[in-house]
Amino acid sequence: MTMLVFTFVLLVGSALRELLPLLVNGQASFVMIAEAFGLLIPFVFAFALPTAILTSTLLVFGRFSADHELTAARASGISLVSLAAPILLLGLLLCALSGLINLQLAPTCRVAYNNLRTDMRSSLANFRLPEGQPVNFPAQTNGSSYTIYTRKNRNQNLQDVFILKIEQETNRTTIIAPNGRLEMDTNNQQLLLYLTNFDAQTPDGRSFSGNEWLVPVDLKANDKNVAGITDMTFLQLREELRKTRISAPVPVNTLQANDEQQRKKRMERFTSDFAEPIRIQLHKQVAFSFACFGFTLIGIPLGIRVHRRESNMGILVAVGLVLIYYTIQFIGQSLSSHAQYAPHLLMWMPNLVFQATGAVLLWRANRGI
Repeated sequence: MTMLVFTFVLLVGSALRELLPLLVNGQASFVMIAEAFGLLIPFVFAFALPTAILTSTLLVFGRFSADHELTAARASGISLVSLAAPILLLGLLLCALSGLINLQLAPTCRVAYNNLRTDMRSSLANFRLPEGQPVNFPAQTNGSSYTIYTRKNRNQNLQDVFILKIEQETNRTTIIAPNGRLEMDTNNQQLLLYLTNFDAQTPDGRSFSGNEWLVPVDLKANDKNVAGITDMTFLQLREELRKTRISAPVPVNTLQANDEQQRKKRMERFTSDFAEPIRIQLHKQVAFSFACFGFTLIGIPLGIRVHRRESNMGILVAVGLVLIYYTIQFIGQSLSSHAQYAPHLLMWMPNLVFQATGAVLLWRANRGI
């Protein structure tokens, strides 16, 4: 029941924010809206499943304790661990289901949903390059693909731009620039990226710099293939991470050694910062798949300690725990531009905290402490 409630709430929230304006403006039919809802369900399941098992565990064991059934079970020689074992096993099984959803189904359906929404809007005029995460532009008409990353985007004025251009799947050109400007050519369906004071590295390892470089990205045939890292599957993220392993620039000659050394340091820093959001998303997908077990483990003893018949208290506790979980992950994501702190490891911190706390509380509850 809690799974249905949370799924409904999240679906309605997404529909009101993204789909309802398209339906009101006549840009989408009821059939397209229904298809969009169907594609959103797996994406919503990824968030609803852990929250649902936490809430239901709190409600069931809270009522179990309030009705003194736990006391009766202990008097019959049945320990709390024995009673909780099937629930913990269910939590582990749901981790496997959550992993399938997080690593494959949810990103795939999200991309299909975004493609359908693009068909509804039929326009790229409002395209905005997201900041703090790489965006992939594959299958250009000239045979090359682009991955673009910018640390800041202020009204299409970019700061700390990193571009990885791949030709024939193997030749990689790396371009970095402290500043850039983004423009949309709606007539030719092109994204025009102007870079200033750039440094570049060619596929053969040579480096050069200049005052301005125009990077045109053709969107005519690629508007449905533009994908951010949040919409990538686990295997796609692994491939993106592999592409960021770029060799350091080779000095042109000894007279420019100092300049080339500075360029090398800049390139290494940009490469590290460019790859960190990918690592964060990759670790987040895997770590979030284990949230079901952590929520189950901590929900059993907390439900007993709450000791209330009302369901409101259990729901409030569940919402509080979910907020704590996401807050820790949000802190890690906010540090994506500081790869030296390894923020991708913070994606595992909520699981460790919840599982350790839940194990201690369950042990104490089993001993009657």
